[in-house]
Amino acid sequence: MRIQVLGPLSAEVNGGSIVPTAAKPRQILSLMALYPGRVLPVPMLMEEIWGTAPPQSALTTLQTYILQLRRRLGTAMGPGAPGGAKDVLATRHGGYLLQIPEASVDVHEYERLARQGQTAFETGDNEVSARRLRAALDLWTGPALVDIRVGPILDIEVRRLEESRLAVVERRIDADLKLGRHTELIPELTDLTARHPQHEGLHAQMMVALYRSGRQAGALEAFRRLRMRLIDELGVEPSPQLQRLHQAMLSVDPQLDVVAGARRTSTFDLFAA
Repeated sequence: MRIQVLGPLSAEVNGGSIVPTAAKPRQILSLMALYPGRVLPVPMLMEEIWGTAPPQSALTTLQTYILQLRRRLGTAMGPGAPGGAKDVLATRHGGYLLQIPEASVDVHEYERLARQGQTAFETGDNEVSARRLRAALDLWTGPALVDIRVGPILDIEVRRLEESRLAVVERRIDADLKLGRHTELIPELTDLTARHPQHEGLHAQMMVALYRSGRQAGALEAFRRLRMRLIDELGVEPSPQLQRLHQAMLSVDPQLDVVAGARRTSTFDLFAA
């Protein structure tokens, strides 16, 4: 079985899709895919589907959804498969278990690669870090579970994954900046800062990429625009880190050079106190 949640939901067995068309069984499959090998209690599944006000028939309806998923699974597995659909989507005391390896779900491969990239960054191996983090990001085919109507539990999971994705993007750009790829990063950072107009970390990276590409005026203008936005929308000044980065650019601080910069420090914390 292969399941993808980093984008539209996809779940295949022997090349055949087992993704149901009805919304609620799709929710159940999505939630169970995020926790392979773990028993999900019935109340948790009910909360995802109906929130805090499940109908009186909730338990019977949930059992019907599980049966529908097993039928699709059994059809894809075929009559000669060892074990059966009940062994893969198993009933346990108080809940249900999707009994597949973590490696069968893309999110777990993403998190493994992201951890490897972070470890490489912390040890100063920026080439390996950039490569691992890029491989992790390549697993995404769109927003997480973009075609699933999420309930309260999946909503938290989707927001967590999207925050993780943005953090991995930021760390990968840190590694690329340390490798001297500042000019190549400007188009990507232009898009990211437009999508996240108050994100100071991305703006710090944009400023450094422009500065190292010989565009000091553009770097200073990026700071000015962010500062005005923060003042107008939130009534706050940029963080001390960003203000010190701005001052370093005004004084042409040699620490901004790609070779002189701290090897294990994020771009945003380059001038942290």
